[in-house]
Amino acid sequence: MPWIFFSLLTALAVSAQDTWTKKFLSHMTLYEMSAYPLVYSLPFFMVSMIFVPVPALGDAFAWTFALSLPLNAVGFVLYMKAIKLSPLSLTVPYLAFTPVFMLFTGYIFLGEMPGIRGLSGILTICIGGYILNIDPARWRLLAPFRAIFHQPGSWIMLIVAFVYSFTAVIGKKAILNSSPLFFGISFFIVFNLCLILLLRLTGKIRLKDLSRSPLKGLVSGVFLYLQIVFHCVAVSLIEAAIMISVKRLSILFSILFGKMVFKERHTSVRFSGALLMLAGTLLITL
Repeated sequence: MPWIFFSLLTALAVSAQDTWTKKFLSHMTLYEMSAYPLVYSLPFFMVSMIFVPVPALGDAFAWTFALSLPLNAVGFVLYMKAIKLSPLSLTVPYLAFTPVFMLFTGYIFLGEMPGIRGLSGILTICIGGYILNIDPARWRLLAPFRAIFHQPGSWIMLIVAFVYSFTAVIGKKAILNSSPLFFGISFFIVFNLCLILLLRLTGKIRLKDLSRSPLKGLVSGVFLYLQIVFHCVAVSLIEAAIMISVKRLSILFSILFGKMVFKERHTSVRFSGALLMLAGTLLITL
């Protein structure tokens, strides 16, 4: 089944980009760290757009495209800040809360009430998040709850998950009014250009500074480009909910990379918590 192959490649590309960014770019300012993959992935997206057929665009495409830009900008910069400040194994798993928040946004905007499976998924993810923050050497009943707020990357990633609960719904509507590949490629051309321009005009970055590490920037750009292309191909082959559930394996890959590259501690406990969070995601999305 090709969709599984491309979904797994998406998960690997996401984890690889997070690891590479934290390893080689996190010594920079937050805004330089954010700008590097945007600048170096832009040529790949622009060239790819030549080969992407333009579909018939629905009435909702324009406003969903436009609304996705500021929301994704906030989510992207906060995502970079989270992995800059805290270990990968204590930040990336909190993306599993996105479908939890989507249950509530679905109720607010669509009047949909979560069923037993959805509520069970929420509980499972919360238990996984609790286990994720257990320190075996100093365990106390309330210690994992306190740890979430002691790790800035953890609660920042929770905010990212909340933002992504909106972008996921809006992005899906944009895809339904165009095509997965057209939306993915065209969106990141406009998104990259807008965010780079905004950071430059506000004095957060200088373009000449982004040429100091071209090889590191190129690799980060390639990983960003690949994860978007693999995502678009996979979501065109299978229902989005199923594809996203497989893509969330990036959580486990990030914990493994955190152990191998950064020698992060307590990864066996965090791996167990992440598995529960993935199980909760499956209960909600499938």
